[in-house]
Amino acid sequence: MDTENHDQTGPEPPSKADWVRYRPTGVQGVTLMRAHFTDYTFERHSHPEFGIGLTYRGVQTFNCQGSRQVSAPGNVIFLNPDQAHDGLRGKTDSYDYSMLYVDPAVMTVLREQAAGVLPASYFRDAVVHAPEAARQLHDAIEATGQAQEALRAESLLLKAFMGLLLRFGETQAAAQAPVLAGLARLNRVRDYIRAHAGNDISIAELAREAGVSRVYLSRAFERQFGVPPHVYLNAVRLANARQLLLSGMSLATVAVSAGFADQSHFTRRFKGAVGLSPGAWLRQMRSG
Repeated sequence: MDTENHDQTGPEPPSKADWVRYRPTGVQGVTLMRAHFTDYTFERHSHPEFGIGLTYRGVQTFNCQGSRQVSAPGNVIFLNPDQAHDGLRGKTDSYDYSMLYVDPAVMTVLREQAAGVLPASYFRDAVVHAPEAARQLHDAIEATGQAQEALRAESLLLKAFMGLLLRFGETQAAAQAPVLAGLARLNRVRDYIRAHAGNDISIAELAREAGVSRVYLSRAFERQFGVPPHVYLNAVRLANARQLLLSGMSLATVAVSAGFADQSHFTRRFKGAVGLSPGAWLRQMRSG
């Protein structure tokens, strides 16, 4: 079995060889594992962390909570800390999945009454069929592999974890509006994003700037300005990029100057917001 570490941005296509790869997500206390298995079987074991996973291909089974659990694409897997389980394939030749190992301290941060969220401490079921939640979790996982996207990755992960705990925790709860922190603090955060848009800003930086917690900052900022901090950061970067493009700067230079990891990253974000590639947009602007 191949256990060599590789930076991998998405599930690999099926293959005959079993492999397991771990990498940090860039979010403190959260590690990502991706795996492809055919005949490998995990012995009964447990982890001190939460395990939150997705099945991408095939069917995987494991014994947990006193019964046999089955997970297929569209399902989300939950393992509470110290919960014993094993693992093997189901009625398919192989299966592919991802698992996030999350320090309990990360989940504790999400329980903040002032932020309007007080989810359960643990998950109720080992497997749930929730395609939309699975898609959101997948998007969060994919964001962790992108350079210059620390804010987006952490924002999406924390939001996904919070939503999963609220919906699938031992006791269900609904998020409430956060207690107002004051417009001056949130304006200071917005100004900080504008001034440092070229940097790989983190939620921790913004929370320190406002003097609040990370989960509170994320929810209060979105309530005040209509978008979460990472979306606002992307908008600032794109606005700066458009100005640089019109000034005659090359696409590659614009990408780095505006705060994107490279030209490919810039093009993906630009097209996602504008509907055109940066080059096509620039040609239209110049021909008009």
